[in-house]
Amino acid sequence: MGNFRLLHPFCSEIQRILQINKLQMVTKAVRRFWAHEWRLACLGGLVLAAVMTWPTLRDPRRTIPMDLGDPLLQAWQLAWSGHVLRTQPTELWHTNTFYPSRWSFAFSDTLLGYFPVGLVGSGPADAILRYNVLYVLLHALAFVGTYALLRQLGTRPPGAAAGAAAFAYAPYRLAQAGHMHILSSGGIVLALALLARGHGWSLRHGYQSERTHAGSIIAGWAVAAWQMSLGFGIGLPFAYILLLVGLVSAARYCFLWWRQQRPAFGLRLLLANLTGGVLFATMCGFMGYPYLQVVEEHPYARRSADYLELFSPPLSGFFTAPAQSYLWGDAHQTARDALSWPGEQVVLPGFVLLGLAIAGLVVSIWTERQRLWLIGGVITFSCLAMGTKFFGGQIGYMLLFKTLPFFDAIRTPGRLVLYVTLLLCVLAAGAISAFANQLHELANTRRLAQRGILLWLGMVLPMLLVLADCASFGKLPHPEVPPQPNIMRVAPGPMLVLPSDGISESMIMLWTTDRFPEIANGLSGFTTQQLEDIRQVAQNFPDPGSVEYLRGLGFSSVVVIRDMVVGTPWEPALTAPAPEGVTREVLADGVIFHLR
Repeated sequence: MGNFRLLHPFCSEIQRILQINKLQMVTKAVRRFWAHEWRLACLGGLVLAAVMTWPTLRDPRRTIPMDLGDPLLQAWQLAWSGHVLRTQPTELWHTNTFYPSRWSFAFSDTLLGYFPVGLVGSGPADAILRYNVLYVLLHALAFVGTYALLRQLGTRPPGAAAGAAAFAYAPYRLAQAGHMHILSSGGIVLALALLARGHGWSLRHGYQSERTHAGSIIAGWAVAAWQMSLGFGIGLPFAYILLLVGLVSAARYCFLWWRQQRPAFGLRLLLANLTGGVLFATMCGFMGYPYLQVVEEHPYARRSADYLELFSPPLSGFFTAPAQSYLWGDAHQTARDALSWPGEQVVLPGFVLLGLAIAGLVVSIWTERQRLWLIGGVITFSCLAMGTKFFGGQIGYMLLFKTLPFFDAIRTPGRLVLYVTLLLCVLAAGAISAFANQLHELANTRRLAQRGILLWLGMVLPMLLVLADCASFGKLPHPEVPPQPNIMRVAPGPMLVLPSDGISESMIMLWTTDRFPEIANGLSGFTTQQLEDIRQVAQNFPDPGSVEYLRGLGFSSVVVIRDMVVGTPWEPALTAPAPEGVTREVLADGVIFHLR
């Protein structure tokens, strides 16, 4: 027993040492986990997105970024896809809006790829919440996807981080803050990153056969297919770019095979590309067929050259900031006033980005030839983005508009600034990477403390400058969404909700997300002739003629929302007596006319 007492202090010390070692092991494991570059990039992208989009997450069930127009339409779209795929998948393209028209889901870009979030929750408040969460996440995806692409091309982390920030938060995106389908460009850069990685290709090192990976190729095509499921607004140009790259690559592959030379990659990668290409083409066909039906039934939905003229940005638009820009918004008010449609003609990639890209033409990790190709791409896409403002577009955008299938569905050439911005990011990342290389060599000759400071500044400073140039710092409005009136919860469908004036439609659509009753109201890139006729006839509602017309179309009720019709042609309907055969039900927030 005495021996055990003598050994006790030694056992305690051994136990203490083991506990310390265990704690050190856990600390090292945590450090290794979070020190991984891609985990840091993803975490940083999420934190940065929450900060740069603030106050989106401050009150995400009641407020929404930008305005109460298109964002509410898109919140309804997210809710509809989740609802219909959970209940009646075969009715996906035939929504509860624009009754009795068919294929109404294809009247606008659908955001269909986001349908999983629509499977959770119900009603307007949940619709707003899921929109706000996605609004933040899509910025994070744009950052992480661009970071992955720039790293794959061969840049150092500081250059990739600054380029990713410049792409994800470019000032022109503030003008598009109400268009989730345009902001959702993260799939484009992530698909390009995966495809480049799968083919073992980087801009700096060229083709490396030992770095090929068939799984990354299939994943890249899958992400590209997902991007197409969000809509054709930015998806269609992306599809044509992939098609062009694919045709050039296939022609080169066949030429080498014909010359009995070894192709750039083997059968395994060829099969991966064929598999991925079929997946991508299938998604394009699935998304494209409904749009063909829409154009066939509503030929007036096609865009005209005059329509493009209205939205085409002049050269000055590339140097004009949106009103939501903290640094430049007020200073550029006069320049915006000179534009016919500032929301689409303000296409500033960022002044800091432009400066870094110009520096990248002089000092860069890219070769001179690569820099010439990059600036050539910037000029080419800039000319295309100008639409009809570049020599009438006849040697640019209008040539694509007239010759490429489905290209006439795109009304806004300025959105091609996405590729201008991306190429500028590649140039800028090349300059920052060259600077980082020099800084690293300089730091190695200094003391450890100075070396850490230099490397930290080299890593963070370019990205901070880019973010300061792109930030809104609270200038992006976040209006509160009016709550759903009780009358919308009880009125039977199909119904016409008054007012129907093209202004209140998105609000009314959002209010249907608890039970999705069929309504005549709807908002899209165009207005159907039938809805125009319904609005015209309903000007005199509840006269017998309008009642019979609406009955003939199958409507069960007409809802008049009290607070919204004041001062409109439909205000008399609040107090008008019900015609014969119609029941009038008065509620606190409006009147329901039961037609049956």
